Amino acid sequence: MIGAPDTLTIHQLLGRIVYFHALFIAPDLGEGAASARPAHGVPCCNHGPAPGQVTVGHVVDGSAWSVLDEVSAALPAHRRPCPASSSRCCASCHISAVAAAVASGWAAVEARAYQQPVPAGDRLQECGRAAAVRLGRVFADQHACPCPALEQIASVPADHTALPGVGELPLTGELLALWADPAAITRQPVASWLNHCTGLADVRRVLQRRRTAP
Repeated sequence: MIGAPDTLTIHQLLGRIVYFHALFIAPDLGEGAASARPAHGVPCCNHGPAPGQVTVGHVVDGSAWSVLDEVSAALPAHRRPCPASSSRCCASCHISAVAAAVASGWAAVEARAYQQPVPAGDRLQECGRAAAVRLGRVFADQHACPCPALEQIASVPADHTALPGVGELPLTGELLALWADPAAITRQPVASWLNHCTGLADVRRVLQRRRTAP
């Protein structure tokens, strides 16, 4: 990260996630999406080998970051919570996990809506891992709660070629691009044309038009 984003920027970007999810993703989730059962992830620091980290109950509950819980709850097939999930979990582990669920869930929903093949599991995992690291680090920096597990995830070489761009999956691509450097001087949306769409059908038409344009 080039620099630390201010609180207003963080809140704006979190608000954009909520806006995108409510307007674009939620209407296309389909029946049965909310009834899927999350699979357990790895134990968080506080329930694993590195206890003593700042807890969810201390810094997440009631904060702007809690919107990621609400969004990821609508994508249970992509959630990988700590097996002992509670308010005593490591806050940074928790934010990383729900951020991963949002990115991988969005990528799957977008691909289906655009009549593209749904990305393979390893590609969805790479989207989730990128979101986990990017949002997790912003959160950990803002709340001064470093996380050994987050740094371990970040230490694994990333396959950036697996990440979708805004020309392929615009919502997921913009999410990953904006959080890659939230403190950048240019804080405009990466794909501002999304602001003129009212659903994923609109987005699909824009993508098709751009691909067939001479």
